Amino acid sequence: MKKLMNDSEQIVEEFLQGFITVHGDSLTRINGTNVITRIDKVATKVGIISGGGSGHEPAHAGYVGPGMLDAAVAGEVFTSPGADQFLAAIQAADSGSGVLLVIKNYNGDVMNAEMAQEMAEAEGIQTEMIIVNDDVAVDDPAKRRGIAGTVLVHKITGAAAEAGKSLAEVKQLGEKAIQKMRSMSVALSACTLPSSSKPSFSLATDEMEVGIGIHGEQGMERREVMRSAEIAQLLTEHTLEELDENGSYVALINGMGSTPLLEQYVFAKDVQEQLEKRKVTLKKMYVGDYMTSLDMAGVSLTLLTVDDELLQLLHARAKTTTWTEAGNDD
Repeated sequence: MKKLMNDSEQIVEEFLQGFITVHGDSLTRINGTNVITRIDKVATKVGIISGGGSGHEPAHAGYVGPGMLDAAVAGEVFTSPGADQFLAAIQAADSGSGVLLVIKNYNGDVMNAEMAQEMAEAEGIQTEMIIVNDDVAVDDPAKRRGIAGTVLVHKITGAAAEAGKSLAEVKQLGEKAIQKMRSMSVALSACTLPSSSKPSFSLATDEMEVGIGIHGEQGMERREVMRSAEIAQLLTEHTLEELDENGSYVALINGMGSTPLLEQYVFAKDVQEQLEKRKVTLKKMYVGDYMTSLDMAGVSLTLLTVDDELLQLLHARAKTTTWTEAGNDD
């Protein structure tokens, strides 16, 4: 498969260079690291950081800015950043009120973030960590992966920190969101790593993978390709199984990298109709590429049960290269 790149081994480095070339008016890169951070550091505010392997763009650097992350770490493609990289992000985000790490539930990310926490604490920086595990395709909650719902956690914790809440309060709100959120994905075609000419797995033209993650891995089962309305029914049923159908919801429709917006909005309509059939109250819906898997074709659905507190944080002002929220004066 043809790719727009120079050298697969330098693709993350050149991505970061290009990112700062475009967005250097508001963001900067810490010398000698793969850490992107805000230029306008806010004194006394709780810092919010996240990160992981590259290949999920716009995550994670696309969410650095007022109202969301203070710093993000870019590992190599589908590879966790090292503990030293996470430490640099913590140091950059610290303004004296502590730093919250929002980490997806992958062994490398968790292990390296924990080591960075220990090093930061030795320097006198107070840290806390929350682990996102929203993927209901995995039965065991302890082994569930963090996928696109992570972006909503970025938004909620970022807004809480921007509002001046304490580290303990921000952590509590992040954990609340994680507990009330479920996601699931399907793939219509696999992704191709920059270093490879072949997809990470093979699908026939009439097949799709159900329950895929974000690292090019196969799903939990393979099925015949369904229509958008049928996929919406499947994912809605699975994400609602552990949630309160009588609640109010926010839905995030996430493209996996190669799914056109034309198709994503068809899927959004189908999800809305599924929720309406169940008399589920939908407060807000987001549609777009929020956490991708390189050039994979597919879609994920995240449902988050919201109360007035979480909804206010989602509506709070934010401005990043990817996410702009004007704010809600209600």
